[in-house]
Amino acid sequence: MASSPKVGPNSLELPREVTASILSRYVAIEILTSLQMVCKSRMAICEENPFMWRTIDDMRNVTVYEMNNLELLRMCRVAVDRSRGELVDIKLEYFVDDELLKYITDSQVSCCVLNSCETLAVTLDIGLSEAIAKLPLLEELDLTLCSFSESTLEALGSSCPRLISLKLNRIARVFKNIDPYKEMKLNEIAIAIGKNLSGLCHLQLMGDSMINMGLEAILDGCPNLETLDLHRCLNIDLSENLGERCAQQIKHLRPPHDPVEDDEFVVGYE
Repeated sequence: MASSPKVGPNSLELPREVTASILSRYVAIEILTSLQMVCKSRMAICEENPFMWRTIDDMRNVTVYEMNNLELLRMCRVAVDRSRGELVDIKLEYFVDDELLKYITDSQVSCCVLNSCETLAVTLDIGLSEAIAKLPLLEELDLTLCSFSESTLEALGSSCPRLISLKLNRIARVFKNIDPYKEMKLNEIAIAIGKNLSGLCHLQLMGDSMINMGLEAILDGCPNLETLDLHRCLNIDLSENLGERCAQQIKHLRPPHDPVEDDEFVVGYE
């Protein structure tokens, strides 16, 4: 990440709008924990300028790991309040829960980008689906190592007509001796994507357990797909016709066994 411009004592002599512009380049956690504490004038600037809080990415700063969840939840609410409905991009990680999601969406934010990572405290199909239903402007959604199901995708399809980018990343698993019931379970997310999200242009499904049938459902239901990331979708076989179809239909395809140096996804076998 590029370093932010320094805000030192001399910045107190700058016009308020210039100071606000400089501060807006810092992540929310830095403003809330230190930069706003310099003086009353700095605090007022941070409270009075909602454009400073259009993006909330608390997890970019390592100091958050020194805080407990309650502190992070409180600070996130403060940042949402200060955005006064102008929040457009938010990244939530392990500390988020149903109550925070509800608080964010009840604040009538204009959020079009939602990134969520390891939000295991969010109740499957309740907190997330209810939040999605209140984000009609959502264009990008990233759920990495989070709980989601068909209902989540149905909520996206019915409530988020602008959605063009979706990332659903999981721990990769290889399945052997797949019976009809397991086949249905492995493909249910892929089938739900094809059924509900026809407007997608960019789809990342790292570690998804679908087999070829699921991929075919996506290709059938999402004709606008330009990029498709299937890294570590290890139950898919692209060696024959399906691989040819992907090459013809998708501009940018990342195959299941594409090597990557920064791979974070462990493989399990069942």
